[in-house]
Amino acid sequence: MTSHSAWPSHGGQASVLLDRFGLPAIQPLVDFSTNLNPLGPPDWLGDAIAGAMAGLARYPDPDYRAAREAIARQEGVDPNQILLTNGGAEAIFLAAGLQARGRAVIMEPSFSEYARACAAHGLAVTSLRLTPPAFDLDPARLDSPLRRADILFLCRPNNPTGTLLPWPAMESLLDAARQQGVTVVVDEAFIDFVDEPGEALTPLLAHFDNLILLRSLTKLYTLPGLRLGYLLADVQTVRRLKAGQPPWSVNHLSAELVAPLLGDGDFLDRTHAWLRGERPRLQAGLQSLGLEVVPSRVNFFLVRQSSGPSAGDALLGRLLQAGILARHTHNFPGLDGGWVRLALRGPAENDRLLLALAAREES
Repeated sequence: MTSHSAWPSHGGQASVLLDRFGLPAIQPLVDFSTNLNPLGPPDWLGDAIAGAMAGLARYPDPDYRAAREAIARQEGVDPNQILLTNGGAEAIFLAAGLQARGRAVIMEPSFSEYARACAAHGLAVTSLRLTPPAFDLDPARLDSPLRRADILFLCRPNNPTGTLLPWPAMESLLDAARQQGVTVVVDEAFIDFVDEPGEALTPLLAHFDNLILLRSLTKLYTLPGLRLGYLLADVQTVRRLKAGQPPWSVNHLSAELVAPLLGDGDFLDRTHAWLRGERPRLQAGLQSLGLEVVPSRVNFFLVRQSSGPSAGDALLGRLLQAGILARHTHNFPGLDGGWVRLALRGPAENDRLLLALAAREES
């Protein structure tokens, strides 16, 4: 195999992997590499977009007041604590810009865009590794990194592990960071897939002015092409973040969809019903085939068949041959290709995945 830079940077990039494993570009695949909701987009989306088309002849409201007020009602915060963003990626880059040319700590393995954003803004990065196989955090390891940091990035629930740092650990972390003058950026892009109530950290905004929460509407509603997200923070921090954002960063169609998306409670209920049925079923099926599975709180699993990067590549290649596109882990520090990430999909597709893995065991 070639260098890590030749691996695709995100999921869904089938052609790169097919070429890498010497498979034909026309190979039909079921995509388990992107963590999108198989129930979406919502059925009413096309009509809503058609109804908003007339607004394309005007510039969007530069303050996105209606969208921010809809989010404020949903989150129970002041609209001035909200900044609408062009997907979660823009929110990450804006947060990194607050401490440009400073020092960052990234809790890893995690989403690669945190490191990219830090590099773009000239931040020196220190990695704080979560401990496998549970990928938990030892609070005793926080003190030294925080004393040498201006900003800390972490993902909760974490991508790619699917794990969720508990509330008490987050409160302790935020308190320690505040004492050191460290801004804590928590990416909650997958928080809507956690069906236990009260796990979002929004209430902590009232107690920690060093907390920035990032949200994405891409994953839950299956809208990666629309680029729609937002961040939550105290009013002064939001004002600083907005100063670094290009005008009209979010397009009219995306902004118009915020209120109806957040108002579709039935879609969220159906999503949680799917998760409660398929997540334990797929986890049990994967484990029954001898795979090590990190217990997940969201809509994807991190798995491996044995230790070592070659084992991950072998599993990835065999799944591709069986028509399954999985997510490699070569660009997740600490995993180094030894694991594979698998999204949760509908029952029939999950069964196809299990059959492909069972065939692997029999071969």
